[in-house]
Amino acid sequence: MKAKAFDSRLFKRILVYTKPYKARFYGVIFFAVALSVFAALRPYLLKKTVDAYIQPKDSHGLLMYIVLMGVVMLFEVFSQFYFVYWANWLGQDIVKDIRMKLFRHMLSFRMQYFDNAPVGQLVTRAVSDIEQIARIFSQGLFMIISDLMKMIVVLGFMFYMNWKLTWIVIVAMPILVYVTRIFQRKMQVTFEEVRNQVANLNTFVQERVTGMKIVQLFNREAIEAEKFRQINDKHRKAWVKTIWYNSIFFPIADIISSLTLGMVVWYGGIRIIGGDNFTTFGDLFSYTMFIGMLFNPLRQIADKFNEMQMGMISANRVFDILDTTSHIQDTGTIEAPDFTGNIEFNNVHFGYLENEEVIKGVNLSISAGETVAIVGATGAGKSTIINLLNRFYELNSGEIDIDGTNIEHYTLASLRKQIAVVLQDVFLFADTILNNITLNNPDISREDVIAAAKKIGVHDFIMSLPQGYDYNVKERGVMLSSGQRQLIAFLRAYVSNPGILILDEATSSVDTHTEELIQHATEAVTKGRTSIVIAHRLATVINADKIVVMDKGKVVEQGTHGELLSKPDGYYKNLYESQFLAAEQN
Repeated sequence: MKAKAFDSRLFKRILVYTKPYKARFYGVIFFAVALSVFAALRPYLLKKTVDAYIQPKDSHGLLMYIVLMGVVMLFEVFSQFYFVYWANWLGQDIVKDIRMKLFRHMLSFRMQYFDNAPVGQLVTRAVSDIEQIARIFSQGLFMIISDLMKMIVVLGFMFYMNWKLTWIVIVAMPILVYVTRIFQRKMQVTFEEVRNQVANLNTFVQERVTGMKIVQLFNREAIEAEKFRQINDKHRKAWVKTIWYNSIFFPIADIISSLTLGMVVWYGGIRIIGGDNFTTFGDLFSYTMFIGMLFNPLRQIADKFNEMQMGMISANRVFDILDTTSHIQDTGTIEAPDFTGNIEFNNVHFGYLENEEVIKGVNLSISAGETVAIVGATGAGKSTIINLLNRFYELNSGEIDIDGTNIEHYTLASLRKQIAVVLQDVFLFADTILNNITLNNPDISREDVIAAAKKIGVHDFIMSLPQGYDYNVKERGVMLSSGQRQLIAFLRAYVSNPGILILDEATSSVDTHTEELIQHATEAVTKGRTSIVIAHRLATVINADKIVVMDKGKVVEQGTHGELLSKPDGYYKNLYESQFLAAEQN
């Protein structure tokens, strides 16, 4: 949906977030009204001062009005302070609520959503787009209300003082309104283009910084720099358009304002020189202020409306994500107990894309306490089996049961709490080793972690690092080797005490010592619990209780190592001789 210049439906949706802050919301409006009244009183008091005290040379009355003007200015400053402070405060509270809701919503998305959504774009939505929504309140809505109130009050004073002179001002206002409307329409298009280019820029930078190693390994610096130059140039051109329209509009608005002021002073001055009672010197003095107070808000409303547009466009983008229903259906009512670990795949079909099945009628039985190795060529569907067991994706058809209950009947949180996964590509946060192991779970103490680390044989490795368990591994764990990251992942899985353990245990490019640690950790964490291993090493395959062989989304063979090797021309036998033995010999 394309954001309109003013989408009332969208605006009402934004206003819903002001409900918890009603008192402050109406307080801001009150101070906006007070500010307009006190601002308009100053020129009126100036008129009275000139006509009643300066021209008659009444110094006592002059002092009294000067003091009165000072008091009015103090009230104006007081109103201005609370108006600006509360408007910004309200905007930030609303942004806090929307950002929290957005992040929680994103946390519940199925993996398929993140497969297709650029990370940089999501970051833009959650950070800069939401921050722009705050400007609807701090720089947009309330400023427009304040300016409109000021214009209404100023016009009221002007008509009260000299309605005939005021009509000169009224005649000029439609011209400025028309120019403002054209400006606003042009800016709507350019602002949407700006937000698009900001998202593209964020996405590009995010991906290149994350994949900097690949960029440098393949000597892509010059190519990526050129791509960045093109995207950056589009971003610059989008902003230059906004600068161009601003450069045209504001001088035109100033010319209209100046010409109107000149006409009022000229016409009023001629009538005073002519000796009639059409106007007074006090009127002319106050009108020089009133015209600025009338035309400047009208001119600035266009600028404030731009802020509203930017906020509305950003809100539209944020609400698009909030309206996305890419969730795993968490309709289960059973809290998963401590799993025994009996797993059944019953005629399971699944595809990441419509009409392109990756898993084709898989039937598989895993008994409690078994270690099952899944082997097969790349793309056979091994990792997909793991994703389906964790309910990262919805099945097309079929059923997966754990301990005799369909996994869809368990609550999602309790199901995943009972299944621990060690992935081949281990992700660590920019935090301490301890926090990466516990993931800030208050139920897992430092003592628990240390005891578990000693049990699976990684305590000495951790203590060899600077600060030990308090060592910060930086973003994505770059301070550790791939083998060390995997050891941390083993420990993270072990301390969660899962009923079912899943390992993607690739150990390519790992030194002999780390290999031994991983082998020991694997034996420790799989002991006594149901374990599914995507096997890449000969030792894992041979020691598994059962080997499941997959090809093109189907289970083609299963049995023990000896049983499968005894099959002449069997798929596993060929895979064993061509892949596992060759890898072991290397």
